[in-house]
Amino acid sequence: MSQKVKPSVQSLKSMPADYRFLDSPPLEDSSGSSVSVTIPPNGHLKNGFKGTGDSVGGVDNGNEDSPYSVSNGEVSSLVDGDLIVPLPQSTDRRWSDTSVYARKKVLQFWVQLPSGNWELGKVLSTSGEESVVKLPEGNVLKVISETLVPANPDILDGVDDLMQLSYLNEPAVLYNLEYRYNQDMIYTKAGPVLVAVNPFKEVALYGNSNIEAYRKRSNESPHVYAIADTAIREMIRDEVNQSIIISGESGAGKTETAKIAMQYLAALGGGSGIEYEILKTNPILEAFGNAKTLRNDNSSRFGKLIEIHFSETGKISGAKVQTFLLEKSRVVQCAEGERSYHIFYQLCAGASPTLREKLNLTSAEEYKYLQQSNCYSINGVDDAERFQAVTEALDIVHVSKEDQESVFAMLAAVLWLGNVSFTAIDNENHVEPEEDESLSTVAKLIGCNINELKLALSNRNMKVRNDTIIQKLTLSQAIDARDALAKSIYACLFDWLVEQINKSLAVGKRRTGRSISILDIYGFESFDKNSFEQFCINYANERLQQHFNRHLFKLEQEEYIQDGIDWTRVDFEDNQNCLSLFEKKPLGLLSLLDEESTFPNGTDLTLANKLKEHLSANSCFRGDRGKAFTVSHYAGEVTYETTGFLEKNRDLLHSDSIKLLSSCSCHLPQAFASSMLIHSEKPVVGPLYKAGGADSQRLSVATKFKDQLFQLMQRLGNTTPHFIRCIKPNNVQSPGLYEQGLVLQQLRCCGVLEVVRISRSGFPTRMSHQKFARRYGFLLLESIAAKDPLSVSVAILHQFNILPEMYQVGYTKLFFRTGQIGVLEDTRNRTLHGILRLQSCFRGHQARSRLREHKRRVTVLQSFVRGEKVRKEYTELLRRHRASAAIQSHVKRRIAKRQYKATVDASVVIQSAIRGELVRRCAGDIGWLKSGGTKRNESDEVLVKASVLSELQRRVLKSEAALREKEEENDILRQRLQQYDNRWSEYETKMKSMEEIWQKQMRSLQSSLSIAKKSLEVEDSARNSDASVNASDATELSGSGGDFRTHGRTRSVGVGLSVISRLAEEFGQRAQVFGDDTKFLMEVKSGQVEANLDPERELRRLKQMFDTWKKDYGGRLRETKLILGKLGSEGGGGSAERVKMKWWGRLKSTRF
Repeated sequence: MSQKVKPSVQSLKSMPADYRFLDSPPLEDSSGSSVSVTIPPNGHLKNGFKGTGDSVGGVDNGNEDSPYSVSNGEVSSLVDGDLIVPLPQSTDRRWSDTSVYARKKVLQFWVQLPSGNWELGKVLSTSGEESVVKLPEGNVLKVISETLVPANPDILDGVDDLMQLSYLNEPAVLYNLEYRYNQDMIYTKAGPVLVAVNPFKEVALYGNSNIEAYRKRSNESPHVYAIADTAIREMIRDEVNQSIIISGESGAGKTETAKIAMQYLAALGGGSGIEYEILKTNPILEAFGNAKTLRNDNSSRFGKLIEIHFSETGKISGAKVQTFLLEKSRVVQCAEGERSYHIFYQLCAGASPTLREKLNLTSAEEYKYLQQSNCYSINGVDDAERFQAVTEALDIVHVSKEDQESVFAMLAAVLWLGNVSFTAIDNENHVEPEEDESLSTVAKLIGCNINELKLALSNRNMKVRNDTIIQKLTLSQAIDARDALAKSIYACLFDWLVEQINKSLAVGKRRTGRSISILDIYGFESFDKNSFEQFCINYANERLQQHFNRHLFKLEQEEYIQDGIDWTRVDFEDNQNCLSLFEKKPLGLLSLLDEESTFPNGTDLTLANKLKEHLSANSCFRGDRGKAFTVSHYAGEVTYETTGFLEKNRDLLHSDSIKLLSSCSCHLPQAFASSMLIHSEKPVVGPLYKAGGADSQRLSVATKFKDQLFQLMQRLGNTTPHFIRCIKPNNVQSPGLYEQGLVLQQLRCCGVLEVVRISRSGFPTRMSHQKFARRYGFLLLESIAAKDPLSVSVAILHQFNILPEMYQVGYTKLFFRTGQIGVLEDTRNRTLHGILRLQSCFRGHQARSRLREHKRRVTVLQSFVRGEKVRKEYTELLRRHRASAAIQSHVKRRIAKRQYKATVDASVVIQSAIRGELVRRCAGDIGWLKSGGTKRNESDEVLVKASVLSELQRRVLKSEAALREKEEENDILRQRLQQYDNRWSEYETKMKSMEEIWQKQMRSLQSSLSIAKKSLEVEDSARNSDASVNASDATELSGSGGDFRTHGRTRSVGVGLSVISRLAEEFGQRAQVFGDDTKFLMEVKSGQVEANLDPERELRRLKQMFDTWKKDYGGRLRETKLILGKLGSEGGGGSAERVKMKWWGRLKSTRF
């Protein structure tokens, strides 16, 4: 049997989950029972059957492109056979969106096993209310049909947003998260919430490349980076502060998630260097505030809110850290298998030998505070290496080396305080500290007197009226006093470090008011034994859960109702009843706890009895035996033991201990004491507890924590929140292990399914009409100046063809489904990008034009400057050249004179020697002749003298020849000098003759010009006389015309005179120039002036210039003659014409 139904629409994503085609007939199975057909929210049935065309029960049997389509034969077999079975509707509200559907044997279902886990199975047969299901392992089970939960098609396995699931139910969400977790895809979107599953290992999802991908939005997978990117973009776009609220159980990865978000914000808003300091606060806060617990190796034992401030340009300008409820009791006691704070073990393992000797440090096993848990290390963690990282971080946040040593001294003092032991001094069990190494080391480290330390630990001063009573302490009281001092020192040290960090990260004047707050606070805790710390932690988580509910559920639904839009209400768990149990006055948990803390005789048992007495009527409270009571939290029931509640709530430090700290010589204990005294002076709200002079803690711990929590909620309420829900997949911190029960409990606590359901049926994006029109109005193609914001908004929606089911128009706002505003935002960004590109091009063109103009002006200025500089350099060079020439001439003259004198002197010496030799030779010959002969030896001497004389003669002849050559050369030089003198005289004569000729020509020209002036003056006087005669004889008409002609002739004469005057002036100037140049060249030629030029060549060039000018000047004179002649002919004066002809005749006869 085949039924036909109407074709479905193309997109059914916006339809309610229980939408049904009204005219679709029900299907019938073999038993005759009808099966109603529901179209799921994405328009598909299970296994992807589409309701288009001819279909059976809305199942498409003709679409070949559908991966879930079946043939006609298969459809017939499905209908004719007993394969379509009814599935009764479930009354469980968690499955309300899948309450009615078509179930077939070929479809898969989720089956819950007795162990609580879910398995995927196939229905083999159905009989009545029972179905036979086959599991993947081959096991066959018979289950009640109502317990079967439909599974999603395989194509939806591992979707990154739970909103895409066709069937939204707990096993489907569990399976989807497990599928992604096994592939190291630990982030999944649940509507506006990011679900992060702790992998307990390193995954390749971080680093600069991933940061850049999310910054450019090239990667759209769910990630902490995406949440941080959305926060910073919305902060800049909407100018509203943002907050990232990270929640989850202890060990779910909240601290690491917060660090990852900070890394992304630092990468995007970095540049000033302060982002590096912000990141380096993490090692410090983790070392001093985190510890190993049974559930988490790096559990935050305090809450922190990091508020990162940004400048107007989106750059980080500073930060502020706020902490909440440090677990001080962990300093003095911790459970088996846990550790105290990391810094103690890091100090013992990583301190340098010098520091170790200074602090008298030993190994961690030697300190009683650290011995209690028998756990000293963490697998895979090097405490010594972490200590080096902490010291580097302290340097970066500007904690000086002296302060660092003081910090480490306080830590060592806390450890040594735990080793202080007591001995009894009387029969009443009164004790005093033993004077051993521990006591002396503590006194040395905090800088106090050892006797004062002994008194502070063993005695208590009590004021009774005007008297002071000294009370000795018992062993338990002394141990409490010792532990209280250790806890106070550590808590004050932690607060002091946070204060130093805030000083380093202070914003100052750079603050703009824009900020992104990252809240990393302890998660919900439920142990075998839960004490005061778990009580406060779970109260804080209740507050955060209400903030989450109000933002995503209550406020959203209320806003929908107030704006009058149509939507489907979603029920959710409201924890207001549990919060009232904590906060109600005067009969709330916190009020009763503070009241019991005011009684000196109040005990933990009396507190438990009082709670049971007053709160038994509350549905969230249940009293148990002894000191225990149970609170039903949003995440489940938690049983608390009141043991230690009053002591921890009071958190008292005796005034004697404060005085001891104030008397210390070290500055840190003094600062701690001052801080305690300042806190004790704050106004008191509620009852006080005063016993034994203890007055350092005026407000109870619970009251202070409640006030901090209210301030935190108020601050978060003024921001746009972004939620990250961290999930712990197993309790053994093992990678790859996925425990369904544990994950399901956390999903229920987080309300993930309700979040997805309200997001699918709601409108998570909303914007006021004014803001929408202001932000996107410029995208309209028509003018919007005269339209109201509502009309503009509707016009924008119509222009961009946004489907009506994708938005709702409220009274004051527009509401959009998920992803719709992104289309408009992308279009706006592209348009703005184009506008900016156009503006940048135009500004670039303007800048380039201005640059070219500036370059041109600079070039002109540079050319003037360079020209002036070169001219000055040339003048200086010319002066130096002339001076060098003069110096060279003098030097050459002196050298020539010296050489000539040396030659003459040598010649004289040679001549004198020769003459002397000749004289002596003649005198010798005469003597020899007179002697008449000599002996034989005398004849030999004569021969020797004769050879010497011949050599002398030869030299004399050679010198005479050289002398004759020199004289010939001198004769040649004299002849050349004479020739030069003759040529110079000829040049001088020629120059004088040329000068005379020029002077004559100049005089001739001057005379011609003077004659021309005189003739013009005569002509002018004649014309004036003629004009007067003609004016007396003419008629009025002819007289007026004569006046006009006379005026014209007078004007013509004036023009001629001006032309001739200019010619005469030019003549005088040229004459002066040529005369000066000629005179200068004559001086150079005569040697009166030194110049590096050739006078002969310059004279020739000057003559050519003179000839050229003369020719041009003659031409202009002829032109002037023609013009004056034409003017004269128009005037008609006879005498003037004769005068001009006479003057021009003389001028023509003048020869140059």
